[in-house]
Amino acid sequence: QVQLVESGGAWVQPGESLRLSCAVSGISVSADAMGWYRQAPGKQRELVARLTIGGDSNYADSVKGRATISRDNAKNTVYLQMNRLIPEDTAVYYCNTRPYGIEYWGQGTQVTVSS
Repeated sequence: QVQLVESGGAWVQPGESLRLSCAVSGISVSADAMGWYRQAPGKQRELVARLTIGGDSNYADSVKGRATISRDNAKNTVYLQMNRLIPEDTAVYYCNTRPYGIEYWGQGTQVTVSS
């Protein structure tokens, strides 16, 4: 069974950085595309970053230049490095994968950016 467990969320001040982690079990992180999404209060869930099997990445315009998605095959973990955080980054961040067309989500990790 595929399981995704996010961690690393925190309350931070604007301008600071965070690294979110998604520990994956039941599937190799190198065997399928992995994504990070976020959902702010009252808003729809949106794609933040996506990493393909081949290692290509794409980002939402709102985080381009500030976010980096990566994976550690040995640890079977996907990361999202977020720099120069702004209040608009406040949201619950979710890890996602869709092996064989079946969608899996983690429980989410809260990121709050506020002074």
